[in-house]
Amino acid sequence: MSQPRLMQGNEACVEGALEAGLQFFAGYPITPSTEIAEMLAERLPRAGGVFIQMEDEIASMAAVIGASLAGMRAMTATSGPGFSLKQENLGYAALTETPCVVVNVQRVGPSTGMPTSPAQGDVMQSRWGTHGDHPVVVLSPSSVMETYVLTAKAFAVADELRVPVILLTDEITGHMRERVVLPDPGTLPRPHRPLEGAAPPDIPPMVHFGEGRRVLVTGLYRDSTGFWSESPEEADRLVRRLAGKVESRQEQLTMVDRWHLDDAQVVVVAYGCVARSAQRAMRLARERGHRVGMLRLACLWPFPGHEIEALAERADRIVVPEMNLGQMVGEVERAVRGRCKVIGYSRVDTELIRPEELLPVLEGV
Repeated sequence: MSQPRLMQGNEACVEGALEAGLQFFAGYPITPSTEIAEMLAERLPRAGGVFIQMEDEIASMAAVIGASLAGMRAMTATSGPGFSLKQENLGYAALTETPCVVVNVQRVGPSTGMPTSPAQGDVMQSRWGTHGDHPVVVLSPSSVMETYVLTAKAFAVADELRVPVILLTDEITGHMRERVVLPDPGTLPRPHRPLEGAAPPDIPPMVHFGEGRRVLVTGLYRDSTGFWSESPEEADRLVRRLAGKVESRQEQLTMVDRWHLDDAQVVVVAYGCVARSAQRAMRLARERGHRVGMLRLACLWPFPGHEIEALAERADRIVVPEMNLGQMVGEVERAVRGRCKVIGYSRVDTELIRPEELLPVLEGV
């Protein structure tokens, strides 16, 4: 059995990636994600994989795509401006259906901001950062152990759906240390990429470079044979299929934690590091006689609108605390559609939202 360990969030990301079968990492050092690259520079070659430090974030993302097309499980890690630089090639990965994992340890921005301070300002960028309509899956851990689990999950989803998957963590989750007990090696499932004869109708089989077949990869719109096409009908069919393969699996991808929702008049919807404070504030409110419940989101995109809709039918108000000026609260409002009151609570001064400051908002003071 595995022994308890004191582990940092970024270290847990490394362990989860290695357990998921990571074979290739390309990156460029940037705070507060640098520990991921540092640890993989040492660990990945020992595990038979390839680590390469590229000249910049654009090249890092391109190298990850190339390695994945050659059949390797590939990942990169970044933060802040580095995530912005990856967006063009993220769009290429989405259109070419190239499985890969991008870790974004969020920090304050825009621009250089305060490089070692926490924030949650990349929620909308993680979904809509690249141009055009495109599929993406975004996972958001709230603890060190969950960082391990969701990193491994990211590789599984990327392979199964042939999509880029973003692990959207943050400086607090990435740098804090907690006691964890990792599962025994080999216990996590390792799904395979769709192969000929076994691929779902909406996900084409994946043939890698070097496997004896001619492979065409293009960032242009293409028809069902994979060749470039200017047909409006083919363009419509392609974009709708790419989006649909994620949206149609929303129930499968939804990952939430629910606390005290059966009798809740006030519901907190939170994610990432803020979810820790929100859970404590919920408990304090209930101790004082207030019927407060909580929904924690571990998968941000696709957004679990059906969960929010169900809560809006019976709650008086929904509170959304975020370390930004209100990015997820708008999505909550769209799902609620006026059936109950939605209150956003923001903090953008580089400090974590604390339970004590959130408590009066939950109590309606």
